[in-house]
Amino acid sequence: MAFLEDEFRILLEESVIKETALVTDDAGSQRKSTEDAVVSQDQDQVTAPEPGDQEIEYPGYSEDVVVLLRKIAEKMKAGGYGWECREVYLVGRRNILMRTLKQDCEFEKVSIDEVQKMSWGELEREIPIWTKTFKNCSSLFFPGELKLAEKIFPGDEGSLFCIVAHGLTIQFLGFAEAVAMTKRSTEKLFKILDIYETLRDSFPPMEELFPEELCSELRNEVTSARSRLGESAINIFSDLENSIKSDSSKTPVPGGAVHPLTRYTMNYLKYSCEYKDTLEQVFKSHSKMEQEEEVPANNSACSAFASQLMRIMDLLDGNMEAKSKLYKDIPLSCIFMMNNGRYIVQKIKGSAEIHEVMGDTWCRRRSSELRNYHKSYQRETWGKLLGFLGHEGLMHNGKIVKPNLKERFKSFNATFDEIHKTQTTWVINDEQLQSELRVSITAVMIPAYRAFMARFGQYLDPGRQTEKYVKYQPEDIEDLIDELFEGNTSSSSTATAKRRT
Repeated sequence: MAFLEDEFRILLEESVIKETALVTDDAGSQRKSTEDAVVSQDQDQVTAPEPGDQEIEYPGYSEDVVVLLRKIAEKMKAGGYGWECREVYLVGRRNILMRTLKQDCEFEKVSIDEVQKMSWGELEREIPIWTKTFKNCSSLFFPGELKLAEKIFPGDEGSLFCIVAHGLTIQFLGFAEAVAMTKRSTEKLFKILDIYETLRDSFPPMEELFPEELCSELRNEVTSARSRLGESAINIFSDLENSIKSDSSKTPVPGGAVHPLTRYTMNYLKYSCEYKDTLEQVFKSHSKMEQEEEVPANNSACSAFASQLMRIMDLLDGNMEAKSKLYKDIPLSCIFMMNNGRYIVQKIKGSAEIHEVMGDTWCRRRSSELRNYHKSYQRETWGKLLGFLGHEGLMHNGKIVKPNLKERFKSFNATFDEIHKTQTTWVINDEQLQSELRVSITAVMIPAYRAFMARFGQYLDPGRQTEKYVKYQPEDIEDLIDELFEGNTSSSSTATAKRRT
């Protein structure tokens, strides 16, 4: 019997052939890393094959070897050495399975304590390995183990498979819970959701392989792990809320540009919405009652996740409103709000997932708010300049009062120069918004300036007097308007140089 035992062991351990490339890559690993994701953009998702998509072969053995292993097992059992044969099989298959997982999936066992001590960079590399391994165990390795045990030990395959696979499954679930128990941070959300999705999608076919008495235990473990992961994801959104509330920087962004907090938050939410269906499920299944009650006004029909996003949007809007007050120049505060508002709306319109969550009504309301800031900017900046192009105070008893006219031209020139000097340093990041503002300014200023020149320019003496007071032709004004909002400090004194001759 010792000879048969050795032959069984050698066949089991040394007849393993290299698997064909059936191992599937983790779908989550196709998404960008969190850091890249928050700078953004869209990714194609690759889904692992369903268990039924491929024929499960014996894990690494030819049919001839499997038949020979079965014959040896039958002989040893008939000779009263069935237990020894089982032990050789269990030890061998556990070792081979772990070796295969390491070779094909780069998987190595990690204890809960080790997970707790890992840096996020280390853990971020481990999680895709875990998800890939779990999915392939569900769809490939575990079904193959059960089929092999069934072929070599018919009638006893269930217990043998359980001994090989049960401990590893518990190890998988322990890793998931350990990740959920690590210190929360916003960067961890997407990897946590990858684990959540893996348990949700890959455990059901896996549990069908185990007998009912073990399924109940494993289901409880999975439920516990998913609950911890779901609560962790929800709490991360609460942390994001708190980070927006606590961002009280008193330094205004130069030129009224898009604030870094707006960029970060919107890219984060855009990427979050690529997990929209999962997050809808997470918020529905794992939200605490008090969180569910915090629904923004007029959004009672929204899902819990949509309500969460709207709360964050409201907080971000309030934060930007407060930051706009840091600008002493009211028109610049309007530019700041337009920049940030436009960035938010464009991000939402550019992503089908987040647009579906926020809805058209929300986008229309935000666009209306942007138009109001646009009107305020026009009124505060160009309304004052237009005041110099009125007729009041330029005529007395039907005659032009030349000193007043000269002073009016001087005041217009000085005010326009100051606007140009200041607002060429301001920034509008969105090209369309920049163009819209310039066009609207031109539409207001150029006709009014042409009419003023046509009406009163003739009363200035030709030559030096005209050159002294009529500093710009309408075309000059139009050219200089096209220089606004470039964020170019070097052009702040070029207005005079641009004058047409």
